[in-house]
Amino acid sequence: MIIPHEQLEPDTLRALVEEFVTRDGTDHTDVEPRVERILEQLRIGDLAVTFDRELGTTHILRRDDIAGASDDNMS
Repeated sequence: MIIPHEQLEPDTLRALVEEFVTRDGTDHTDVEPRVERILEQLRIGDLAVTFDRELGTTHILRRDDIAGASDDNMS
C-alpha cells in the first residue's frame, strides 16, 4: 500500500528517510545530502513510501517499480 508522504509527521518522515539511506551501512558519505535527495524525489513523485501489510515493513520505492508490481499488498 502506498502511504502519502505528506500525511506523515515531518519528524517521522525524516526518520524513515534517514533509516532508508543508512540501511545497508556501506555508504559512509554525509547522510544529510542523501536525505535531502530522497525527500525531493518524494516531493516530485519519483519515489513513494510503501507499507507491506503482510510483513509490517515500510519501504521507499521508485513509482515505476510500484506501477509494475503485481503484488496485491502494494495497491
